[in-house]
Formats: sequence, C-alpha cells, structure tokens
Amino acid sequence: MSAPLDNTLYLQHFGLSEPPFSLTPDTGFFYAATPHQEALNVLLVALHNGEGFIKVTGEVGLGKTLLCRMLLNSLAMEPGWVTAYIPNPHLSPGSIRVSLAEELGVQAGSRPTQEKLSREITRRLLELAQTGQRCVLVLDEAQALPEATLETVRLLTNLETEKDKLLHVVLFGQPELDARLAQASLRQLKQRITFSYTLTPLDRQASERYIQHRLRIAGQRGTALFSAGALAALYPAARGVPRLINILCHKALLAAYGPGAAQVGAGHMQRAIADTEGAWQPAFWRRWWWGLTGGLATAGLLLGLVWHGLPG
Repeated sequence: MSAPLDNTLYLQHFGLSEPPFSLTPDTGFFYAATPHQEALNVLLVALHNGEGFIKVTGEVGLGKTLLCRMLLNSLAMEPGWVTAYIPNPHLSPGSIRVSLAEELGVQAGSRPTQEKLSREITRRLLELAQTGQRCVLVLDEAQALPEATLETVRLLTNLETEKDKLLHVVLFGQPELDARLAQASLRQLKQRITFSYTLTPLDRQASERYIQHRLRIAGQRGTALFSAGALAALYPAARGVPRLINILCHKALLAAYGPGAAQVGAGHMQRAIADTEGAWQPAFWRRWWWGLTGGLATAGLLLGLVWHGLPG
C-alpha cells in the first residue's frame, strides 16, 4: 500500500510555499481582474452614496463569494461601517431576523417574539446611526432565499432617518436571482435595487495572468510552470471560469508531479481536462483521449500519489 502524498514534497518539487489553486475563497489570492475590480468599485461607491439595495450576479464559479469577502474586508478597514454577513440562504423570515440580530450584537433575550426582535433590531440600527455608523447586510447565494424572506429583507430597508437608510443590503447571487426578481410578486424589491453588476468570465489573457498571479502569491519563481501548450488547452476547457481554472491547474500539477516533470505540458493538462466534470472539450477529442488512455485519466492523475508514496 502506498503512502499518502507528502504535501511538503509536492510543494518543494514546484518551488511553492503553499497550494496555489485551492478552492477556498482566500482573499490573499484575490486577483483584480477587470470584472471583479469593477464590481468591487461599484459596491463601494454605491454604499458610500447611501444606496439601500445593491445586487451582484454571476454564474457558478466566477468568484462571487471571494468578491463578497473582499467587500467585507474593505469595509472593515474603514471606520464607520458595521457589517452583517449571512452566507446561508435557506432562512425563514424569522430566522433571518435572528441572524441579523446576532450579527449586530442585539440582546433580545431567549425566544423573543418576532415583534420584539424587530423592535430591538430597529433600536440597534438607530444607535449605530446616532454614532455615525452605517450597517450593511450582505447576503450570499441570495437566489435561494425564500420569497417571504426576501420580502422581510425589503421591509427592513424601510428603516431610515430623514436623510439616511439605517440598513444597506448587498445581494450576491446566481443568474436565477434576476429571474426571481422579474416575478410580479417581487417587483417592489426589484425597484429598490439602484445599482447592480453582472460578473463575466475572464478572457484568455486575464486567465493566464490569473494563473501567474496565484503562482506568484504561492511563492513560485523562475521559469514558467505551465507551458504554452498547457495554457492553450486550458482556456477553452475552463472558459475563463476561475473555479474551473483552479481545478484544472491543480489536477495538471498532480499529473506532472507523478513522473517528476518540472513543467506542466499540454498532455498533463489534457489529462486534467478529461478527468474534470464541467470542463469543455470537443466530443471527438474526448473520445480520442479516452481511447488512447484506456479510460484511465483519473488513474493518471493519481499517479503522483502512488509514485512518490512508494518506498525508495
């Protein structure tokens, strides 16, 4: 039985100090590609202008959660902002009030009624406003919020002084959120959204810069770790989606690590593509590749785990 992959040896082999293509939304790896930087700018400008509702939508894997965390970090570095982050969209109207109260530090006692909870939230928001602080509620995966919960959020934004909103709301969601807001029953909420932005995939040049950026943050120096052929194969397969880029680059590194290659070649990348659900490739190429490898693309990716786990 082979030993598990030694992560330290894997990183040393490629001259890395940490894994460069992790799927966790690490703000230390944030790459300010045009779509993401523009979205962040829109959010910050809109919030500073006192807008009540702001929306950011984008397909799966484009980096909405990372952008969400970048927004929270940016506001945390400025005085006068209080943020409430709710990542779980499957909340009832009562549950979202409880979550908001907890985020704001509201002490409502045990098992408060919804009316009392609403009063305490309002009191807390007024306290913050009187000290010059503004509150931002950030909702991730907002396309999955129940309609009654979306209506509760809208009603919360009715709270305002003569000049300012007491609560600002930022919705992050997949394109299904736009479809839901187009429903007649949610037209009042849609009318409240004053700024919105739609994230788009990276183009080919931005995709390559994104890879180089993550490798540089992870400590890689020296010659290019991905060959021109590997990058040429990557772009049509990942279609500029950062999550797919991360998955394919990680798998391609494993495929190269197995036999001890110093650089990821086109063959390593094609092996990663063949092993990845969601990666696009022409049907004829898929048939040819799997015929050539005998359907062992996954086994090839795991070669690194076996090769370097064998006793010397």
